[in-house]
Amino acid sequence: MSLEHANYLHVAITGIISVVILYTILSARGGRELFIRRIPGLAAIDEAVGRATEMGRPMLFSTGLGGVDIDTIQGLAIAQYVAALAARYGNRLIVPAVDPVVFAIAEQLVREAYASEGKPEAFRSDDVRFLSDQQFAFAAGVMGIINREQVASTFFFGYFYAESLLLAETGQEVGAIQIAGTPATTQIPFFLAACDYTIIGDEFYAASAYLTREPTLLGSLVGQDISKGLLVLLVLCGTATAAPGTPLHFISKWLVSMLNPGA
Repeated sequence: MSLEHANYLHVAITGIISVVILYTILSARGGRELFIRRIPGLAAIDEAVGRATEMGRPMLFSTGLGGVDIDTIQGLAIAQYVAALAARYGNRLIVPAVDPVVFAIAEQLVREAYASEGKPEAFRSDDVRFLSDQQFAFAAGVMGIINREQVASTFFFGYFYAESLLLAETGQEVGAIQIAGTPATTQIPFFLAACDYTIIGDEFYAASAYLTREPTLLGSLVGQDISKGLLVLLVLCGTATAAPGTPLHFISKWLVSMLNPGA
């Protein structure tokens, strides 16, 4: 991140945020219990895996159309968690991929998930499949898998485009319990309409910390939330004292002068 145009206030805020996040990370790694509210969509993942196991049907996980970017990496982290649950319960997880690099990463992550549960022999390499790098060819392939395998649970975590409703509708037709999460705001309404649970906003990026409870991720997440709270407080202070003649009006004037030195 460039600080070429930053003034002293920007640098100070960046420094405070960094200190807060580092403090919460170190606190979490030191054994402090950090609170994260319950997220229904993520809590339902265990239920979805258990239901598929009871029905004796496989599950499907899609990371969408993204390449190796932050959204796909977040989806792959969740896929690894689901794969570990599948291995623990003796079920299959089918992961179709749209990108050759994502396919290789997904295959390795799912393989490691089965190995971590002590069941490396249960991993089936053909359950992680590269279908196509074309949007609707990929969507058609995923829809075919959902219908042929009669999957009991579907997970859509990543960046999706117009194929989102096609995939979710197909899952609904076979009676699968469906959980989706995407930062693509234009596709969220379709997932809301067709899925049982939909994760939106910051919940999508909090998923890996929520599921793994890894101290560094938890500390980072809580530190970011505290930093957001401090920024909101700063905005409220500036807003409340913005009108001339109000008590403490000098606060808003000082904030404006610091943010726009030339104003």
